[in-house]
Amino acid sequence: MQFHDLKEKIIIIDFGSQVTKLIARRIRDLGVFSEIITINDLHKIKNYNEIKGIILSGGPSTVTKKIFPRIPKEIFLKKIPILGICYGLQLIAKLFGGYIKSSKTKREFGRAILFRKNQSLLTKNFFNIKNKSVWMSHQDAVTKAPKGFKTIASTKESKLTIIENTNSNIYGVQFHPEVTHTENGKQIFKNFLFSICKIKKKWHVTSQKIKLIKEIKKIVKNDKVICALSGGVDSSVVALLINKAIRKNLICIMVDTGLMRKDEFKYSYNIFKKKYKLNVKLINASKIYFKKLKNIHDPEKKRKIIGNLFIKIFEKESRRFKGIKYLAQGTLYPDVIESRSATGSQSSKIKSHHNVGGLPKKMNLKLIEPLKEFFKDEVRILGKSLGLIDNIRKKHPFPGPGLAIRIVGRVTPQKIKILQEADYIYINELINQKLYHKIWQAYVGLLPMKTVGVMGDSRTYEYTCLLRAVVSEDGMTADYFNFPKDFLDKISNKIVNGVPGINRVVYDITSKPPSTIELE
Repeated sequence: MQFHDLKEKIIIIDFGSQVTKLIARRIRDLGVFSEIITINDLHKIKNYNEIKGIILSGGPSTVTKKIFPRIPKEIFLKKIPILGICYGLQLIAKLFGGYIKSSKTKREFGRAILFRKNQSLLTKNFFNIKNKSVWMSHQDAVTKAPKGFKTIASTKESKLTIIENTNSNIYGVQFHPEVTHTENGKQIFKNFLFSICKIKKKWHVTSQKIKLIKEIKKIVKNDKVICALSGGVDSSVVALLINKAIRKNLICIMVDTGLMRKDEFKYSYNIFKKKYKLNVKLINASKIYFKKLKNIHDPEKKRKIIGNLFIKIFEKESRRFKGIKYLAQGTLYPDVIESRSATGSQSSKIKSHHNVGGLPKKMNLKLIEPLKEFFKDEVRILGKSLGLIDNIRKKHPFPGPGLAIRIVGRVTPQKIKILQEADYIYINELINQKLYHKIWQAYVGLLPMKTVGVMGDSRTYEYTCLLRAVVSEDGMTADYFNFPKDFLDKISNKIVNGVPGINRVVYDITSKPPSTIELE
């Protein structure tokens, strides 16, 4: 089910890099629609005329082994411009007869200085300074270029850092232009898109609103849609979109799982019912959720249980209404990408998302997911064009499984209550100190152990809570927020004094990668 009507696009073939999604973001930022596919999905491409360029991502594999992920060489014969990044460059070199060597002593991780050797359309206006800093992450390197390829740039350890074959329209770079650590990396994509692929800017998020509404009308017709409305950005935008398309046939269901933040459920309900005049029905299912999650420690099991129960509740509720055929969800593009494997192996799948990996194989309802080709910040822009209030539109991301995956290990009503209170203090302090909108995502997590403390000359044995706050462009990579010390002093004191059950506060200073933003 496709919700855009663009005829021209760039496809990114994903070989398992943790930053493949950044490539797609960079291209969309430049006004061009991009789509990530896996090597297993290549057979689904019916019309290569729509594809104006192909990008081969990086990945953890090596072409120095007998078996390695590859694409059919026939794709190179279609004369579609191709850009290989990191593993993508090595794959190009291997398939065309070059030589690649693995080295533990000449590997490059982090910043490297790039030296220009020849002019190229790909590097036009890229070398705005003599020596360019780029971001590397490899221990394999191309040591002999394939016949017909020219060297454009080198580093000290990698002589063939940028190569090209203009006759075949094939280009390769060993570094990662998609990450912000590469200076002026966006220029590489600009040159590839507009000078080499000659594609036009046609992707504008706000212009997609009318197309989305028309597509929803076309798909749903006179049937009814039941919408899972949590009060987060994604589900709110979905509800407003569908409401504009089929107003009388939309039924929004808000399920009180007991796993939401303090008072958030009541606030959201009042907004959608009174301000946006949506047809909203409340279901209190907290007892069912707690029963199903009893004694469950494994995070993947939690996600699966919550996802399955979510669908069961909605299917049961849909039977109360006549003509319900569709279940609407706020699934986003990163949810879809993170829930599938790039190479077909389980090892390259990051985690199940409640909207994706948590759904049963058999459902009585058809899914409608109008945002599944959008990134989070694109959804926020779309929300603004739909009149969504800032309190919801600019809200930090919140996981579908809710606080269940912010409690490491077993979930209980008591732990949820403790976590809600601590989180409420933390988020409100961020708002009061005008820090909330400087942070991509912030929350409190509850750790699964108790520690000894002293309060009022008495021994306590209570939980440790973890504060998380990260800065990011899109949640695909992230770094911790550098709080002033006095803020951490103040918030630690407020939480310990204000939340019975917590006697210790820690701050998580791990970036993504290697960690994820959420705890589970």
